Amino acid sequence: MDEGNERLKNITRRHFFQQAGFGIGSLALAEIMRGEGLARATGPAPFALPKPHFAPKAKNIIFLMMAGAPSVLDMLDHKPRLSEMNGQPCPDSLIKGERFAFIKGVPRLLGSPYTFKRHGQSGAEVSDLMPHLATVVDDIAIVRSMYTTQFNHAPAQVFMNTGHQIVGRPSMGAWLSYGLGSENRDLPGFVVLLSGQSNPDGGKSCWGSGYLPTTFQGVEFRNTGDPVMFLSNPRGVRPEARRSTLDALGDLNRMRLQEVGDPEIGTRIAAYELAYRMQTSVPELMDVAREPAAVHEMYGTQPGKASFANNCLLARRLVERGVRFVQLYHRGWDHHGAGKSDDLMHGLPLRCKETDQAAAALIKDLKQRGLLDSTLVVWGGEFGRTPMNEERAGSKFLGRDHNPKAFTMWMAGGGIKPGVTVGATDDFGYNAVEDPVHVHDLHATALHLMGLDHTRLTFRFQGRDYRLTDVMGNVVKKVLA
Repeated sequence: MDEGNERLKNITRRHFFQQAGFGIGSLALAEIMRGEGLARATGPAPFALPKPHFAPKAKNIIFLMMAGAPSVLDMLDHKPRLSEMNGQPCPDSLIKGERFAFIKGVPRLLGSPYTFKRHGQSGAEVSDLMPHLATVVDDIAIVRSMYTTQFNHAPAQVFMNTGHQIVGRPSMGAWLSYGLGSENRDLPGFVVLLSGQSNPDGGKSCWGSGYLPTTFQGVEFRNTGDPVMFLSNPRGVRPEARRSTLDALGDLNRMRLQEVGDPEIGTRIAAYELAYRMQTSVPELMDVAREPAAVHEMYGTQPGKASFANNCLLARRLVERGVRFVQLYHRGWDHHGAGKSDDLMHGLPLRCKETDQAAAALIKDLKQRGLLDSTLVVWGGEFGRTPMNEERAGSKFLGRDHNPKAFTMWMAGGGIKPGVTVGATDDFGYNAVEDPVHVHDLHATALHLMGLDHTRLTFRFQGRDYRLTDVMGNVVKKVLA
C-alpha cells in the first residue's frame, strides 16, 4: 500500500509540473536536448525563440538604474518658483498629513543651486551638472511625472524592478527572458553590471527570477577576477576533463528530470552547459581594451578599471551580441545632506561626473552603429527627492529627503519618440500634476516596445496568473514614436 501511494504521489507531482506551466522553465534545456548535446557539437545549432505578441519596436533593453534616487530637481526638473522661495518655510498645504523618511517639523524650501539651460531643437532644460546629456536631448524622451508607492530604498528598488515591493517576484529582465528568450546561446539573456559605492539596497532580488524558473534570473558579471564566478576551470583540470564531467552530470540530471519532472533540474542542466560555452564567449566580450581609442575617449573608459563608463561600453557590446536585457546599477545617489559625502554640493556632482559622459556616449554609440532603433535605453532611480532641505540633526549641508510622488526618468531608442517631454510636476516639483506615469505604466510601455502585451505575459503560480504589472499598468502612448 505504501509503495502504491508513493507511486501515485510521483505521478501526480509529474502531472502537476507538466500542466501548471512550469515546463516553460525548461526552454533552455529543450534547446540543448534538441541539439543533442549542444556543447559536444563543433558549433551551436539553429534554435527557435518564443514569438512576441506583435511586431516589436525594440529587441533589447539597457536599463541604467541610478540606485539611491537622483535629485532630479537639481538635474532635469527646473523649478524657478522653488528658487524664488528658497529658504522660506514650506507651505502647510504641501506637507499637511504627509510623512517623510527623515524630515521632521516644518522644513524650509530648497531651490536648486545649479543653473538650468535649454538645449537642442527640443529646448529641453538640463542643469549644468549634466553637460553631456544636454548634447543628446533631441534623442531622448524625458518623463517628468513618474511616481511610485514606495518611499524607502530597498522596497522602492524592488518595486521598480519587479512591480512589487516585497521580494519574491520576477524582475523585468526575467520576464523578458521568459517571454522572448535570448538571441545568443553563448551568453545569458539577462546580464547585470554593478558600479558605485555599494550594492543596491534591494539586493539580488532586483534581478531575481522569483517564481519563474531560475534559468531566467539575471547573471551578474563581476568587475574583477572571473566575470562570472567559477567560470574558469580549476588549476590542473583540462577542458576535456571538464567536458566529460558535464556529460556525466547531464546524463544523471536528465534521468532525474525524467523521473520527478522538477523544472529546476532543467535549469541546472542549462546552467552547466551555458557556463561551458561562456568560457569562450565571455573573455572576448569583457576585453574592452580591443575598442578603438576614439571609443574610449567618447565614453571616458579605462580598460581594467571598474566603473560605470566601462559598464556602459560593455552594455553596448552585450546588445551587439544579442543579450536581451542588460541592467547597470550605479549606487550612491542618496543625498540627504547629512555630511559632505552625501550633499548636493559635493556628493551629487561626483555621481553626475561618474555617469553623465558615459550615458550620453552610450546613446551616441548605439545611434552611430545603427543599434539605437532596436535598443530601448532607460535611465532613472527608484523615487524622487523633496523640494525641502532635510537639515537632518541641524546639518548645514544641503540635502533632500525621499519623495515617491514625483520624479524624472528618460528613455531613448527602440520605438521612443525623441525630443519630447512628457508630464509635469507642480511649481515645487513635489507632486506629478500632468500625465502621471506609474512604475507599472513604465513596465507596460517597455514590454509593449518589445512586442509583448503586458496583460498577456503571465505565469500561473499558487492558483492564479501573475504578471509584471500585477493588475495595473497602461502604455504611455505620448512617448511612442
